[in-house]
Amino acid sequence: MNEELYRLEAVSYTYNAQTALRDLTFTVSQGESIAVLGANGSGKSTLLKILNRLIYPTSGAISYMGVSMSEAGFIGSTLKCFRERVGFVFSEPDVQLFCPTVFDEVVFGPLQLGLSSAEAAQRSAELLSMLGISGLKDRPPYTLSTGEKKKVAIASVLANNPDVLLLDEPTNGLDPRTQVWLFELIESLKGLNKTCIMSTHDLSLVEDLATRTLVLDESHSLAADGPSRDILSNKDLLLAANIIHEHTHRHGDVVHIHSHGPFATHDEHD
Repeated sequence: MNEELYRLEAVSYTYNAQTALRDLTFTVSQGESIAVLGANGSGKSTLLKILNRLIYPTSGAISYMGVSMSEAGFIGSTLKCFRERVGFVFSEPDVQLFCPTVFDEVVFGPLQLGLSSAEAAQRSAELLSMLGISGLKDRPPYTLSTGEKKKVAIASVLANNPDVLLLDEPTNGLDPRTQVWLFELIESLKGLNKTCIMSTHDLSLVEDLATRTLVLDESHSLAADGPSRDILSNKDLLLAANIIHEHTHRHGDVVHIHSHGPFATHDEHD
């Protein structure tokens, strides 16, 4: 059995008295590929920020490898080890790109981890080559397209060789070709027993890459947690969570029900 990484017990979070998450309880094990599925505003990004210790639960408890992630206790060498092992890719890459060039961006993390300049440069060069973006290394990040910025943001996180990768809406703003690139990258990381947790409302991402799915509903609660195949086949669940929708129209005695999501349109006769 793979090692348990995260344990959440009745975790809730509020922003200025507005509930963002409500009583979430679940665990995450090493090597899992998990999608966090929900409508806009359901709390997906908030959950990933809690998993990355960018914010703290308003109530409830969360631990990483058996150690409480409380503000008071998760400090010093424990926090340093956590930062080395867990990487976070924001939905908007501009949030995390701040260095003068792409190469500076990617080499920054390894240098902070204590690698020598030569080691950090070699790791960064190899990673840029692996991701197919060596040609961007001398470009300022602000001159890049959205897809290129996303690639650089991912590279800057992978440069630290994390065990856990948290991806917030990773397909946002990506053209089809870059989405394929991202899917292939995540698939390769799964093969290395990396733990991937992705927030999304992109059902193709769930179907192709996640073996397990958490569904957050519009009350910010955990509506379901199970194999992705079972979640995606549960039309009533996805409708109730506002992840898919359907509309009905009539042609004579034939009623057409159109589902927008992983379900085919079907007809019903009166």
